[in-house]
Amino acid sequence: MAPFLKPSYRLRVMILLYFLILITYLDRVTISIVGVRIKSAFHLTNTQFGWVLSSFVLAYALFEIPSGIMGDRLGQRKVLLRIVIWWSVFTALTGCVFGLTSLIAVRFLFGVGEAGAYPNSCGVISRWVPKSETSRGMSWLGMGAPTGAALAPLIVVPIAAAYGWRAPFFVNAILGLVWVLVCWLWFRNEPGEMKKISTEEKELIEKNRNYVPHDSVFPWKTMLRTPMIWALFFSYFCIQWANYFFVAWMPNYLQEGKHFSEKQMGTTMIFVYCAGILAAFLFGIISDWLIRLKGNSFTRKTIAMISFGIMSLAIFISARATDQILVTVSFLTASFLLVIIVLTCFATCLDIGGDRVSTLTGVMNFCGQAGAFLMSMFFGRIVDYTHSYEAPQFLLVILLVVAGVCWIRIDSSKKLILDRETVPAQLTVTV
Repeated sequence: MAPFLKPSYRLRVMILLYFLILITYLDRVTISIVGVRIKSAFHLTNTQFGWVLSSFVLAYALFEIPSGIMGDRLGQRKVLLRIVIWWSVFTALTGCVFGLTSLIAVRFLFGVGEAGAYPNSCGVISRWVPKSETSRGMSWLGMGAPTGAALAPLIVVPIAAAYGWRAPFFVNAILGLVWVLVCWLWFRNEPGEMKKISTEEKELIEKNRNYVPHDSVFPWKTMLRTPMIWALFFSYFCIQWANYFFVAWMPNYLQEGKHFSEKQMGTTMIFVYCAGILAAFLFGIISDWLIRLKGNSFTRKTIAMISFGIMSLAIFISARATDQILVTVSFLTASFLLVIIVLTCFATCLDIGGDRVSTLTGVMNFCGQAGAFLMSMFFGRIVDYTHSYEAPQFLLVILLVVAGVCWIRIDSSKKLILDRETVPAQLTVTV
């Protein structure tokens, strides 16, 4: 087997996905970085700014499942092109809003467009990456998110300072359209559709990947009757509650709750997201190695439960801390573990999802974005009601502990979508 890190076609596809997710998170984090400026410009309260953030998350959640289904039926290439064109347009329109109502409307439509980016990226990995490299394939998605978030302060803060808070949205829109051009000209759904891929690599991928074509419909009843799946979805609900704190509320939290300056906030965000980049890189190497030693189920379960436990402690410490260095270190730890948990959840979907990975991850991400929606709605409201930025963090700690316990029921070795040669009597997934 050729080493994964050689300039193979599957590596180039992973790099394309890396930049997709990078731009996605650059777009998402921009509004939170300029959030203080937007609140000042439109005289918004924390609760009203929460409405703005939640409008995106609500739309993103509602259209996750349809976008995942479309990817499985039409092919991920078409859907990803539609997604990035749509979100690039509404990213630019965010810079043209004139008040609270228009801002909410545009961010809602932005969420409609961006929905499905992760599920369809996972669908691409299921088609393009051998099973033995699944975790390393997920690492590219995992590195893209914190890289985009880490670059955001470096790009957004100076542009906003020089040209106003609207300008960064126009820059982000251009970056999205560049990605569209590259994807349209070069990428194809199947290895066999790429003109210059070697026969050896094509056979390696097609004989060893998670993707197995099926004529049957998605097993909705089986999924809904499987406690393991509900445990996975609820744990992802909780981790996305935490994730959206980092994406949407951390800049406000640091500046108004912990009294960081704008410069200190930007520097802290860079370090926090760099920890996420390191976590994503190590996840692929360590997970694939540990799977070879201990098996898939043990690896996913152990990594998730330990990560949830330590992350809950880090968030608790950050809420109680008054020292800015301790707050930063706690956030570095939490961000590192958050990326590990998110990638473990998506990798589990790849393990059990067969050729319907985009649909399964779409449903999981719908549940996750429901958590993000509630976070974006209630974080600002709790802060306004209690006059404390720490109060919503204690709720987050409880959710993380419960999510860690959920992984006792999750077994990633049990397929939701079974291979064709599987005996019909095995079609019911049990826990």
